[in-house]
Amino acid sequence: MASRLVVVASLLVLCCLTGTCYGKGHFSSLKKTLDVTASPKKGQVLKAGIDKITVTWGLNKTLPAGTDSAYQTVKVKLCYAPISQKDRAWRKTEDDLSRDKTCQHKIVAKPYDASNKTVNRFEWVIERDVPTATYFVRAYAFDSNDAEVAYGQTTDAKKTTNLFEIQAIIGRHASLDICSICFSVFSVMSLFVFFYIEKRKGKVSK
Repeated sequence: MASRLVVVASLLVLCCLTGTCYGKGHFSSLKKTLDVTASPKKGQVLKAGIDKITVTWGLNKTLPAGTDSAYQTVKVKLCYAPISQKDRAWRKTEDDLSRDKTCQHKIVAKPYDASNKTVNRFEWVIERDVPTATYFVRAYAFDSNDAEVAYGQTTDAKKTTNLFEIQAIIGRHASLDICSICFSVFSVMSLFVFFYIEKRKGKVSK
């Protein structure tokens, strides 16, 4: 019996150690090594489904060679600013990256090429489901285990500078209204044609 308890205890310890080694990291442990810029100007208001954002990212050139040796992928995301997180638990910032909800909208993900020192650029049309809020852009560098190892963002550490707004789609789109009107007119005309044909058939039968 005692030996079984020892085995179970050992397995529990091993599981805990495994979770610690392979679990998600914390934002506070990441190094800010990427330079990230975005085209919107401070305070600019963009429209979802219409406007575009041009994002650039690359390794900070002042860092020593080999800093990015573990980087495999870079994922760029649209992130909520603190003003748009207030009283919204579903957007809450957590240091534990597996629970963090700051950056919920993917812009692009690309393989990282350490030999290519040129700046990466991507033009993104704001998706139609992006809600009205104040945002900034952040890029994460991932290693071969798909774990975050570094980052860069368009704002400062307190997330108060270079913020911009996105306005969500409100109401129905004009094209939908036009289609609805056309469909209604077609339905009424079809009804009249149907009655006319039925009336003609009645007369012929008599």
